[in-house]
Amino acid sequence: MNKELIFEGNEKRVYATEDPNQVIFHYKDVVVAYNNVKRARLRRKGVYSNQISAFLLGYLNDCGIPTHFIRLLDEREQLCRKIELIPLEVVVHKRMCGTLATKLGVEDGFKPANTVVDLCYNNDELGDPLVNSDQAVALGLASYDDLERMFSIAKEAGELLSRLLAKAGIELVDAKFEFGRASDTGEIIISDELSPDTCRMWDAESGERLDKDRFRLDLGDVIPAYAKVLEKLEAL
Repeated sequence: MNKELIFEGNEKRVYATEDPNQVIFHYKDVVVAYNNVKRARLRRKGVYSNQISAFLLGYLNDCGIPTHFIRLLDEREQLCRKIELIPLEVVVHKRMCGTLATKLGVEDGFKPANTVVDLCYNNDELGDPLVNSDQAVALGLASYDDLERMFSIAKEAGELLSRLLAKAGIELVDAKFEFGRASDTGEIIISDELSPDTCRMWDAESGERLDKDRFRLDLGDVIPAYAKVLEKLEAL
């Protein structure tokens, strides 16, 4: 395969392939938080993020939810469909944590009776602000039909992942879904990763945090937590 680098982010590299509609995602041993204000290099972090994401995206594919994931290539790389990024994030909250809890004045980890869904403008310079559907359309980021499709996919994917993780003894606290238009068909699909970097995951029995909050909050043992998630998933 052609290993021409076409994009490099904080935690991943994206390479072109001989197929113009496919790319390779390479996961790096880098973790960042607070829009790159805090960052570190953690050995084998990319290995765990890659394999967890492949597991979860593959599961969604099997359930009929369209994602960019095609197949795992090795411990750090996966083959994916090429997309045109839609610069919006749909975040599904089963609990309120972090900045959401602070903003609403509730205890971190507050569990509402309903599922809360947020829409964010994926723009690091602006701090990924919350936007509503009218604002997203006004900025030309998506149409109302696009947003309806994205919300529908995110809600269904959140429920599927929540049930899957529960079987592994993990509570899905929240999940961030990014989207793009597939370069070959134009359909809206889930893009980027699903891992402890983009989802809050707690041990269902102990409440131990098994996600990037261990890095954000200086709790330590980031890699053992990611390894525990992968171990629990593989045990399924």
